[in-house]
Amino acid sequence: MKLSEAVQPISYVKSHAAEVVDRICETGESVIVTQNGRARVIIQDLKTYERTQETLAFLELVRQGEEDIDAGRTVPMKQTFSELRKGIKKKYPGSKL
Repeated sequence: MKLSEAVQPISYVKSHAAEVVDRICETGESVIVTQNGRARVIIQDLKTYERTQETLAFLELVRQGEEDIDAGRTVPMKQTFSELRKGIKKKYPGSKL
């Protein structure tokens, strides 16, 4: 969508709400709504919003992981798997790992 079409004044959105919603849902493109000449809100379809939230949640996990690495709160992979195997063997004697 062209930026000129993506930015709409609130008066247009109010008078063409159904049309705006239909276009957003069909194209997946967001609309920036202005009020008194200033951008105020963005309208987007639910799938795009959910995808954005999932991406942000993933990025937060990455940030936390990087913070753990920087703070030295990590365990070598071999040690982790060794401890997991011991725990599984203890809980399930005779299991083949």
